[in-house]
Amino acid sequence: MPITEILKQNAQKYGGEIALVEINPEIREDRRVTWKEYELIERGTSDEFRREITWGVFEEKANRCANLLMSRGIKKGDKVAILLMNCLEWLPIYFGILKTGALVVPMNYRYASDEIEYCAKLADVDALFFGPEFIGRVEEIIDRIPRVKLLFYVGDNCPTFAENFLHLAANQPSTCPDIPLTDEDEAAIYFSSGTTGFPKAILHNHESLMHAARTEQNHHGQTHEDVFLCIPPLYHTGAKMHWFGSFLVGGRAVLLKGVKPLTIIKTAAEEHCSIVWLLVPWAQDILDAIDRGEIRLEDYDLSAWRLMHIGAQPVPRSLIKRWKEKFPTHQYDTNYGLSESIGPGCVHLGVENIDKVGAIGVPGFGWQAKIIDEQGNEVKQGEVGELAVKGPGVMTCYYKDPKATAEVLHGDWLWTGDMAMQDAEGFIYLVDRKKDVIITGGENLYPVQIEDFLRAHPDIKDVAVIGIPHERLGEIAAAIIELKPGSATTEADIEAFCHDGLPRYKRPRKIIFAKVPRNPTGKIEKPKLREMYGAARLVDAQVRR
Repeated sequence: MPITEILKQNAQKYGGEIALVEINPEIREDRRVTWKEYELIERGTSDEFRREITWGVFEEKANRCANLLMSRGIKKGDKVAILLMNCLEWLPIYFGILKTGALVVPMNYRYASDEIEYCAKLADVDALFFGPEFIGRVEEIIDRIPRVKLLFYVGDNCPTFAENFLHLAANQPSTCPDIPLTDEDEAAIYFSSGTTGFPKAILHNHESLMHAARTEQNHHGQTHEDVFLCIPPLYHTGAKMHWFGSFLVGGRAVLLKGVKPLTIIKTAAEEHCSIVWLLVPWAQDILDAIDRGEIRLEDYDLSAWRLMHIGAQPVPRSLIKRWKEKFPTHQYDTNYGLSESIGPGCVHLGVENIDKVGAIGVPGFGWQAKIIDEQGNEVKQGEVGELAVKGPGVMTCYYKDPKATAEVLHGDWLWTGDMAMQDAEGFIYLVDRKKDVIITGGENLYPVQIEDFLRAHPDIKDVAVIGIPHERLGEIAAAIIELKPGSATTEADIEAFCHDGLPRYKRPRKIIFAKVPRNPTGKIEKPKLREMYGAARLVDAQVRR
């Protein structure tokens, strides 16, 4: 069953009940509400607002979006991208695109203009929804993406090169378009990256999306009464697919635009949230704020909160021990997944297995997993090999990239590129990543991109970027820089160079001036660098927060 049917069912069953809530605790004074019928609710301060829609309005908005797209020539099989910050409009647009039979293409809101252009071309994007934060980036590339015939702006003060989506959609029919969809129909393209650091377009069908919903709901037992607090970006498979578990049963979701510890605790209390999905840094920040006395738990009614779960990166055992000391009644789970396996829980710990914290867990609902050698043969229990997974959520392919597809899809099995081992009880532990991707605060950084940028500096002879442990973020990017003889370049010079050309999240957090070792074939010896620099805990002042 296509996932659009779940929205239709929720509208029929729970039409007058609240489906989505948006809370922005740091709204700028000049920011306006974009969908006029939403209620602006003051909470005793001029810098916070709350918007909400019912399931009935959610369905109507999705239908109006779909009918607008179809009236402008979008048809089954076309590709429509979303470039928006988390907001109340995001999910109705997502489902509106799906209702046309087109493929939805979520984009990372951190993409620079050249990355937006690259991904739009890679995915054959026909139309693009974008918000106020992206006007400059989109305008910069508009002449370089001629296939994108439709540019829909979501917000006030529409730029002249785009059309005002909110005004146009308001005049469209609210009836559901009659486009037949099947489980096998293509549904979405998400972006990941290969070893080169350039994004790959990951193609999923409707069965993948539905299986993500069923997996999440099976793992965490969402009911209609649960309230899900969603903080991570919706373009990411993790956030949206975890919400799918609540979506499946018509549960309410709260989209929180802010990650300050007090904001999270305050929202969880005021919205009576029962399920909260966090990243490691946010969980650590909450615990640290409690220890410093900045948050007094007794001041908040958190009795509804039953589950805290974490994904996107390895979870320190010490963190969960501290969490259980502060929140002894909470269930806990961790989820392992890839965009190629549609996000949550192809492997998961399970709320009943908190004594096994440190493991990523066991195969999730409807999934199989095995540890294999380079020939695809299962290794002996306890031996290290590559983790492979199989299930209804495995991608169809890398879009327009049969070579890359063949490297990871072997029959029905997806070879993840992660090295792992399995203990005698069947629990899987990650050992290392086959690729050099750095995961910092739940976001992937690709060393090749950073290295290529740094090599443009006139005083840099060679450079290698590796991930090194960090207590809060899991990992941070460290640049080992070999300067040209006689160079007087300083760390401050490198920081200034990065500031002018790299997005903040891609800038190295630590700079080390040293020789870059290479093997006889010319490849950087990153294992040696990780051995030299990776063991240190970086809590000193050199690490920029």
